Amino acid sequence: MLDTIDKKLLEEVADIHDIPIGAYNIRKNGAGIMRNTTANIDIITKTDKPGIDVIIKPGTKNESVHIPVILSTNMEDVVYNTFDIGEGSDVLIVAGCGIHNTTGKNAGHDGIHEFFVRSGARMKYIEKHYGEGDDTGKRVLNPTTIIEVWEDGVAELEMTQIRGVDYAKRDTLVKLHKNAKLTVFERLLTHRDQEATAIVTVELLGEGSTAQVISRSVAQDDSKQVFQLNMRGYCECRGHIQCDSIIMHNAQVSSVPEITALNEGAQLVHEAAIGRIASDQLVKLMCLGLTEKEAEDTILQGFLK
Repeated sequence: MLDTIDKKLLEEVADIHDIPIGAYNIRKNGAGIMRNTTANIDIITKTDKPGIDVIIKPGTKNESVHIPVILSTNMEDVVYNTFDIGEGSDVLIVAGCGIHNTTGKNAGHDGIHEFFVRSGARMKYIEKHYGEGDDTGKRVLNPTTIIEVWEDGVAELEMTQIRGVDYAKRDTLVKLHKNAKLTVFERLLTHRDQEATAIVTVELLGEGSTAQVISRSVAQDDSKQVFQLNMRGYCECRGHIQCDSIIMHNAQVSSVPEITALNEGAQLVHEAAIGRIASDQLVKLMCLGLTEKEAEDTILQGFLK
């Protein structure tokens, strides 16, 4: 059922080298092809639109859900997934999409994911984007992520896209209730004429809620990146936005961090920096025997960690 290309895509987006342990739902070319549930995690196919409902029982600990999507044909795939993370649970959710497109037509995936992190629950969500192919057909990914974190809940997000995707627009909305916590770490590298837009909006609605959003990106060649990071404090809360970018060649980067305080107890901070690789860093590494290209790659890898 899985060929060599499929296995490579799954390894890239979900670190899957074999059938994963725990709950999983693998989607290929618009259809679910493999699924497993556990005593604590159920996966149900939606009846009104393409997608699944993932139900995680309250108190579930040390379990994971893998829901990767792979495309190996020139199609436009859309999926709607809903996650209900029960009270007091602690789970890992691994998503992501890999596209192998060697045709002259575009291939794309739009994933609309909605999460309900119940009181006292903790969720770590990992989403990776990957594309490959050597023809004129584009690889397009447009994920939408909507998260609501209830009292004392925790959501940790890791978003990664390193080369391979020609066009991406990521929309993320997070709502935080009393004492809820959010951390977002985004890594992005574009090259050639690729374009990427990230829009992240965080609403701190409950007292004691906290949020930290960190974005690190590298733009090479003629690629374009746009970041719109919005944080809104409606109560006594704390939030921090940090956006750092390295720009190279003829690339363009636009960073628009915005903070809005709607309560005197809201403590919000934003930082944004765009710059090139420091020449002294290159010189130091080249003195150790690296070529200029090797030194450059080493610096970029360290920056995106």
